Amino acid sequence: MLVVVLVILYAALWVGHACIWTYLLNNFYGRKIPKKFLKPWRLITGIVILAGLPLLLRSYEYKEFGEPSFFGIWTTLVGVYCYICYFIGLIVFPILTIVRLLRPKPRAYLGESTRTFDLWKEFGAKLYGNGKWRLFAYLPFNCIFRVDFTELELAPERLPSEWDGLTILLLSDIHFHGTPSREYFQRILDEINRQPPADIVALAGDYVDSDAHREWIAPLLGQLKWTACGLAILGNHDEHHGPDLVREELSKLGFRVLSNRSEALKIRGQSCEVIGHEGPWFDPAPALDSKSKSFRLCLSHSPDNFYWGQRNGIDLMLCGHVHGGQIRLPIIGSIFVPSIYSRRFDMGVFEQNGTVMVVGRGLSGKEPLRLRCHPQVIRITLKCRPAGGVG
Repeated sequence: MLVVVLVILYAALWVGHACIWTYLLNNFYGRKIPKKFLKPWRLITGIVILAGLPLLLRSYEYKEFGEPSFFGIWTTLVGVYCYICYFIGLIVFPILTIVRLLRPKPRAYLGESTRTFDLWKEFGAKLYGNGKWRLFAYLPFNCIFRVDFTELELAPERLPSEWDGLTILLLSDIHFHGTPSREYFQRILDEINRQPPADIVALAGDYVDSDAHREWIAPLLGQLKWTACGLAILGNHDEHHGPDLVREELSKLGFRVLSNRSEALKIRGQSCEVIGHEGPWFDPAPALDSKSKSFRLCLSHSPDNFYWGQRNGIDLMLCGHVHGGQIRLPIIGSIFVPSIYSRRFDMGVFEQNGTVMVVGRGLSGKEPLRLRCHPQVIRITLKCRPAGGVG
């Protein structure tokens, strides 16, 4: 019995330790911090999580089994840190996990359905491609070739009645770099084009992870069709691969490349303000007219701009960036989520103070590794909210 208790206590200590360092990593990756710092910091974080706790515990001097005797500032600090880890591992982490599992659906959420396509069965090894990190694709249980096509129905609070049934195709985090191969993306586009064109096509950033793969933008994304408008913004990865050239390629395809600004459009005869937010990597943030009464549709690469959206009266915000965490554990969910809010907005639909946000899992990633987290295409159908609200 004592052994079981000690194992549980050590597990709680390690969970708390891992939570602290993972939160710091997530937070740093959600900020505009140079890659030359982030890459070594990610390596340091992994080492600290795996080896740091045993090294800290060895810094104790024991008078007897299980009873540490503290000497000096260092051992005192280690003791305080361990108590904090216990508190997080035994109380904070379990409570937050339960809260996430029991989180109610937003009022604007009407329902969704998903079809999953296993592209490996169709193409096999052709999907590996020749990307720099292609060896990740060979790992067992990797689900990077199982794509979810999600049909999502939403009822934003201020939706004009004329827009009842308006459709939006949301694609994010395409990450052209060779793996997955071009066949992977072509198959996804073929499936998208089996349906009638969406009214709006929204591209939420991160198109390339290699300068050479800007050449894929036109022949692949040029196949997308819409009836009202195509909208696009850039993501943090695009910043390192000729962002102006990426914008130019998208503009040639007919997309309105919003960057960090807004445009007034007429959609089905109704005014709409479409807004791009590429922050924090591209600045300044868009300046909006507080007197505007138009429905506000915002493409924001990062869901971290959710609270900015609330302050600026955004009605519907479409995001990507966080990939659903890419690795999701049973019950616990995501772990590494590049956001200053860590796992809070990892995927799905969120609503607060009249702002509805959809966070997609994206189509790919620089590291082609996903566990229990399929790539995702989202087709949104907007519905008018019934009198008395939804839900």
